[in-house]
Amino acid sequence: MFSNIRQSLSAREAFELVQSELREVEREIDLESIASVDAITTISRYLQVGGGKRLRPILLLLTNRLFGASTDSARRLAAVVEMIHTATLVHDDVIDFAQTRRGRPSINVVWGNHRSVLAGDWLYMQAFQIALRERNFHVLDVLISLTQMMVEGELLQLERLHRIDLTEADYMELVDRKSASLFSACARLGAVAARANEAAESKLGDFAWNLGMAFQLVDDILDFTSTEKILGKPAGNDLREGKVTLPVIYALENASPDERHAIETVIADAAYEHLPFMRILQILEQHDAISRSYERAHAFTNTSRKLIAAFPESPAKRALQAIVDLVTDRDS
Repeated sequence: MFSNIRQSLSAREAFELVQSELREVEREIDLESIASVDAITTISRYLQVGGGKRLRPILLLLTNRLFGASTDSARRLAAVVEMIHTATLVHDDVIDFAQTRRGRPSINVVWGNHRSVLAGDWLYMQAFQIALRERNFHVLDVLISLTQMMVEGELLQLERLHRIDLTEADYMELVDRKSASLFSACARLGAVAARANEAAESKLGDFAWNLGMAFQLVDDILDFTSTEKILGKPAGNDLREGKVTLPVIYALENASPDERHAIETVIADAAYEHLPFMRILQILEQHDAISRSYERAHAFTNTSRKLIAAFPESPAKRALQAIVDLVTDRDS
């Protein structure tokens, strides 16, 4: 995503607006990832060096900036949400038997499932310990509701793996719980850290929820249309893992028996051994599944634009608008 940021003046400005705060967030994560058990520290450092878009802490910092100068609380909470996000990725990789994450071996490959699960658990608890220092029950309420939603989303996904009878509503429910809820929590926490009123917090939560929905839809599209070098993992990986995402759901609506069988073959094999990936991509394109999925993503970002437009003009608002534009135009 940041490759796109460097191509866009307004988007680059969005990043630069919180660059100094982001450095402080990175230092906070680095400091808070030191554990009394060396294995946890080593794994945490491996995850942090692996990088990532840092979109969630950026979102929190920018929503905080809508109300004035950045606050210490916002920087601490930005570290909290990034640590929670990292913990979810660790658990996801264990559950999915993932081999790579961001172009490197996933930690379950390097350290095994047992250590990885425990490291993920530790990151969750450490994130909550940092949040507890805010002495703010509302912050804890937001974070506890968030983690419950994400765990429920993971359980729902496990129940729905390998099923080709999923509806668009089923898919949206998963995206809501696994992705959009975290975006929404980030924006709400940015407002809370600025002591904004309840109405502003709620509106920003809705803004970011729609942004998160669009972000995940585009992620699922890119899983088919991008390359392994850009993705940091093999293309077409979701279907190989038995995850039926929106492009596949749209294609299945009018798929022929042969096309349906082709999709079922990849899911059953957990590989593209008997049926090439390009055949699946051809089926998706033949049924306009990719373009329809992009249209759905754009509908969410259009709602985000309307919601953020209600806030007074400021560099932070322009930065958030630039991020909305980037979500559907990115290549990774």
